[in-house]
Amino acid sequence: MPILETIGLEKRFGGVTAAHGVSLAIEKGARHALIGPNGAGKTTVINLLTGVLRPTAGSIMLDGRDITALAPYQRVRLGMARTFQINQLFSDLTPLETIGLAVSERLGLGSDWWRLVGSRPTVTEEIVEIGERFRLTDVMHERTAILPYGKQRLLEIALAFACRPHVLLLDEPAAGVPDAERHELLATIAALPEDVTVLLIEHDMDLVFSFADRISVLVNGGLLVEGAPEDVARDPRVKAVYLGEDLDA
Repeated sequence: MPILETIGLEKRFGGVTAAHGVSLAIEKGARHALIGPNGAGKTTVINLLTGVLRPTAGSIMLDGRDITALAPYQRVRLGMARTFQINQLFSDLTPLETIGLAVSERLGLGSDWWRLVGSRPTVTEEIVEIGERFRLTDVMHERTAILPYGKQRLLEIALAFACRPHVLLLDEPAAGVPDAERHELLATIAALPEDVTVLLIEHDMDLVFSFADRISVLVNGGLLVEGAPEDVARDPRVKAVYLGEDLDA
């Protein structure tokens, strides 16, 4: 059974259809990429999956449970977390404080998290482990606002990871990251735990084809083709979309 599935998913904004008939089946532990040209509907699909948008039609299943009508926070509690194209971080907090807040929220520690962390070694250990996993150890006490952009993107993924998701949705994690910082970001994404299912939206095809074990291609809000990376790369319909060729030629 897929851990995340959409069935006939649609979203209309007045007379504009941003997603239509999107049916995805993402297996547990998969590294699944959702690609397509600008305006294809990729972020709309992510917003539907996470509850930011409500579908006009269709349904969404998470680990066999219908979550179509659930609020975003309810989906997080069930094991779904995401990042955004533009980071949503607290600029005045440090990575230590940011990760600490995420862990404490998950554990229900609330506003007393900072006082309680010192008395809960397991919480402290988790914060340190997440900082190490996401290569933030050297900047844990720096204000987020002054971090290099690559570190900010790593922190955003760390923040989502701190929710202990079963499914992690990464919305263009490499967008805007300078070339000098990309290797660290890509290596960290590649090292995500195998038991965390990842759905990746990304324009960087080098990242997509080095990371994904399955790729879905969206065009004009609909699913054009889906398959293994090597099959998608050879598909003439995909080449037509990305090279601007006429599909009917």
